[in-house]
Amino acid sequence: MLRRLHHEQPESFAFTEANMKWAEGQISKYPEGRQASAIIPLLWRAQEQEGWLSQPAIEYVADLLGLAYIRALEVATFYFMFQLQPTGSVAHIQICGTTTCMICGAEDLIGVCKEKIAPKAHALSADGKFSWEEVECLGACANAPMAQIGKDYYEDLTAEGLAKLLDQLAAGEVPTPGSEIGRFSSEPAGGPVALKQWADDKLEHNASVALAVELGDTVKRIDGTEVPILTPWLNAKPATKPEGPAEKPVVEQEATPAAGKPADETGVTKQAAEAEATGKPEPAISVEAIEAAGEGEKPEALDGPRDGKADNLKEISGVGPKLESVLNEIGIYHFDQIAAWDAAQVAWADQNLVGFKGRVSRDDWVGQAQALASGDKDK
Repeated sequence: MLRRLHHEQPESFAFTEANMKWAEGQISKYPEGRQASAIIPLLWRAQEQEGWLSQPAIEYVADLLGLAYIRALEVATFYFMFQLQPTGSVAHIQICGTTTCMICGAEDLIGVCKEKIAPKAHALSADGKFSWEEVECLGACANAPMAQIGKDYYEDLTAEGLAKLLDQLAAGEVPTPGSEIGRFSSEPAGGPVALKQWADDKLEHNASVALAVELGDTVKRIDGTEVPILTPWLNAKPATKPEGPAEKPVVEQEATPAAGKPADETGVTKQAAEAEATGKPEPAISVEAIEAAGEGEKPEALDGPRDGKADNLKEISGVGPKLESVLNEIGIYHFDQIAAWDAAQVAWADQNLVGFKGRVSRDDWVGQAQALASGDKDK
């Protein structure tokens, strides 16, 4: 199937502040030079924010990862999970149309979508709230027919049940995902006949549905209008039995000392303790000094490299081709320039290197640059 970018595109795209922090966390999972491995999660986050994957969003993610646009376009157009055209502002309905679901009534569900949303797949409803498509097997064959809406599965659906779901969504409600007929997971429709211990506990929802209900996260857009739940597993409550909610366990967390402050009564700072344990030297400029510098001060720049030859800034651990290019663009070409930065200049660089915030202090560029400028690469 030929997949093309939509003929109408927004002028620009940018992650919200919260989504940018999330994206930086994803990029940091991969070693320097392998940031392209984050392409799929970043494209997915862009789609969650905008509702679909626009050309500006694809190119924005490519720039973050230092990729040629064509490489990001190859990924976006290859995977059908990426929507290349606008989707409903409330929800995009994916109806499984593979063998088991089709036998069990998927055609009736598609008929509901054609009647209540739009006659053709990928077209928007008259009010712009919904869109739909038929997809390949979603792996819930035991509970056919089913649909995926947002992140969750709605199973054992009837035409009447799907119509009711759409009405609830249109009214601003978030229907509880799971089985329409009350099936707990994928046990036989007549009830469990094996492994009955879990059934005796009479939990209200299985783990997946319980988490979705707890977070209210089913069809939510991650576009800055919500309070982002970046680590939902830390906030989720355990599933509860119908006869009464279980008390939420109190998890006591060990206090983490502030940066630069004594880790214990010995007066040794956390950084010094870590340095002693790992053999890694303390940074050239302390974390507390950088934090005290606030927004900082832009480092002094050169109009071009001295004698027309720049240092290979990629020798600094944490600096790749993309970052080297960014540094050159702001007039930084040599190790001794970075080696001379003070806390205020590090603070500025930490906050203004787009897509790489915090990298300068985290990787101690100043200490590395001082060693490289002196010719001692082993420090």
